[in-house]
Amino acid sequence: MIDVPQALRLILENARRLPACAAGLEDALGRVLDETIASNMDSPPYDKSIVDGYAIIAEDLQKGAAQLAIIEEVVAGSVPQQRVVRGTSVRVMTGAPIPAGADAVVMVERTEIVAGGEAVSPGRGPAQAGANLGQVLIRDEEIRAGRNVMRQGEAMRTGDIVLRAGARIRPLEIALLAEIGRATVQAIPRPQVAILATGNELVAASETPAPGQIRNSNSPMLAAVARQAGAAPVMLGVARDDPRDMADMIRQGLAADILLLSGGVSAGVMDLVPSVLAEQGVREVFHKIRLKPGKPLWFGVGPDGSSARAGKPPTLVFGLPGNPVSTFVCFELFVRPAIQQLAGLAPIGLAQRQAVLSAEHRQRGDRPTYFPAVFQPVAAGAKGHDSVTPVDWHGSADLRGLSMANALALFPPGERKFKPGEVVDVLLLDG
Repeated sequence: MIDVPQALRLILENARRLPACAAGLEDALGRVLDETIASNMDSPPYDKSIVDGYAIIAEDLQKGAAQLAIIEEVVAGSVPQQRVVRGTSVRVMTGAPIPAGADAVVMVERTEIVAGGEAVSPGRGPAQAGANLGQVLIRDEEIRAGRNVMRQGEAMRTGDIVLRAGARIRPLEIALLAEIGRATVQAIPRPQVAILATGNELVAASETPAPGQIRNSNSPMLAAVARQAGAAPVMLGVARDDPRDMADMIRQGLAADILLLSGGVSAGVMDLVPSVLAEQGVREVFHKIRLKPGKPLWFGVGPDGSSARAGKPPTLVFGLPGNPVSTFVCFELFVRPAIQQLAGLAPIGLAQRQAVLSAEHRQRGDRPTYFPAVFQPVAAGAKGHDSVTPVDWHGSADLRGLSMANALALFPPGERKFKPGEVVDVLLLDG
């Protein structure tokens, strides 16, 4: 057996970043950019108003108030035709271009439409340029040149680097790429993860198990955590404990970037996975680790030179234990970092913290234990420490106990009693 850090090191040594490919904006979210992108435009592409109001010459309001002729109305999407001169204004909407001659915009809330020199209820006149649109009374003692105007190129200029290779594409980056007209980018693909459960005893979640059967909980769980980790899961179904049936389904899975098998990796007479993988050209890297739960974990790579993997690194193959909690723990410790590295991200796995035990815990066994627990962060600004409480968990088949947890508390090997207040390492399951 090898220990957890050594196992993770061997896995990451074999996890090579996937080659980049073209991605449309609708499929780029969460992926890692593989090119540096410069803007091909100024933003904004023209001086524009950032409020609804009136474009004016600021000097017309030297005394804090003025009555100005309205010579035009410009909405977003239209272009001003008139030039603002002293004593005139142009009604503009948010986002509209600033007309020539104007150097400021007064917010509409500080204006009133007037008729015959008298103030009346605000309203709009006709929109056509050059028409008599009336007069506007403006009161604004703080107006100055540049107020409420966003200048051309103020956000970015043509040639500015807006995104660098290695950036993870978030919704904001999607919007930025759309703004500069990049509908397609080069990005690292989401790793494809094939999922194959093994065992004669397994039936679908929708079926009622017969005597000796159980529902297949591992496959939907693995698909969910793989998708959560940024991968694209592919469900292969259930391989029966028959070498030929298993070999056919494994061959399908070896076309993916990662193949996850659950069950069949222990030492029983029906644990066929390692031998069938060897027959398919998968090279074993290690089998069994010093870990609880998850000791039977098998990891291999290959086959090399597969036509299904042309131009891509060989498939990473994980033989996960059949018990669901063991499967889950092995995924979080080993598969999640591998997915991250294939996708061009730092292979950091789950977030780690330290916390004080809030209850006594007795540790038994010669392997480090990742025990389901409830992590409680200390309130912002409050005194004290983050705390962790082990849940009532009954071993690697106890999914209900795991479902009550939001963390895994790490207890080192050996037999001892941990007292409340002792500090332990914690992996956070909920981000």
